[in-house]
Amino acid sequence: MAARTVTRSSREAPTLALMLQGGGALGAYHIGAYQALAERDLHPDWVAGISIGAINAAIIAGNPPEHRVERLAALWEAISWPDLPTKLPLSAWQTWHNMASNAEALLFGQPHFFTPRPVNPFLMPPTTPQQVSFYDTAPLLFTLRRFADFSLINSRIIRLSLGATDIATGDLEFFDNHRQTIGPEHVLASGSLPPGFPATEVSGKLYWDGGCVSNTPLDAIIDEPGHPRMVVFLIDLWEAAGPPPQTINAVLWRAKQIQYASRTAHQVDAVATKLNLRHAVRLLKAAGVPDVSAVPDDPVLTERRLDIVHIVYRPGVDQIPNSDAEFSRSSIAERREAGYCDMRAALAAEPWLRQEMPAHLGALVHRVERGQVTTRPEPNLHTTTDEPAAA
Repeated sequence: MAARTVTRSSREAPTLALMLQGGGALGAYHIGAYQALAERDLHPDWVAGISIGAINAAIIAGNPPEHRVERLAALWEAISWPDLPTKLPLSAWQTWHNMASNAEALLFGQPHFFTPRPVNPFLMPPTTPQQVSFYDTAPLLFTLRRFADFSLINSRIIRLSLGATDIATGDLEFFDNHRQTIGPEHVLASGSLPPGFPATEVSGKLYWDGGCVSNTPLDAIIDEPGHPRMVVFLIDLWEAAGPPPQTINAVLWRAKQIQYASRTAHQVDAVATKLNLRHAVRLLKAAGVPDVSAVPDDPVLTERRLDIVHIVYRPGVDQIPNSDAEFSRSSIAERREAGYCDMRAALAAEPWLRQEMPAHLGALVHRVERGQVTTRPEPNLHTTTDEPAAA
């Protein structure tokens, strides 16, 4: 299947965007999701990421299409300790295994990723922001150079956007290879999550993880003109729905899921609503409505269709409070397989083709979770019900 058949005709060939969310070790889900895309010969025109999503995005943009999946897999093998190849047969055993794996990460770090500082930061005198953290991320700079070709990234074959938080202003800022030269320090800045990881300096400014402001890189594309039709695959690592927890570990994990997932859901709805309002203004201006006709022309008001394919990871029952810092190879394999299956379900349903865009809308949200695909009839900040995608 050719990449351009993602829409109804070659004349309408859309920009294909891949948005990779932050979530630490849960980011192995991205590998499977991208693998399913690659198997269908669907190669993104634009990749954006925050935190672990920025790391995976850099590997995708920094390798030719035929090597991307293998390089993603090799990266994740390099940053994980040797481990069981598959999950244990009983959930309780696997939970204990995951807790031990997380403890290993906390005590010893992860190879080629981060290492513990020799002195606890609570015992250190005031120092530079690049030293104030529990772990040193210098190993990741070498790993990024090993697995990503930054000259290829800066050739702009694929557009790459990486979100990071400007510590001085508290604003989310996107590094973009269409606007600047991208190096490993830009990727590291996007994943510099305090207090575990230190601030990263880029061009004289200090940055933390983009997830401090927003864990979802949709803002990188919303105001960019020149893309009248776009299909966005948003790979979400945090599930909003879940059963009431019955243990304190489950409480801690469930609270973390809700904190991240609720922000993503709000942002997805806000983006869709913003585009729909712009579409309405454009229609009213075209109809000559007096009060609206006075609105100045702006590139963001040009005709545009956006389909957001929101693919959500729903993990198994053996999660721990720090699953996002649990890098066991058995868990990495499970997350990769889940991402692969969910993306295959999205590609089989093709809701961006089968759902007609209502004339009064400019954006639709299609949600994919454990093989189930639903399309919101009219996404806005108050929409809570979904409709199944057309068969």
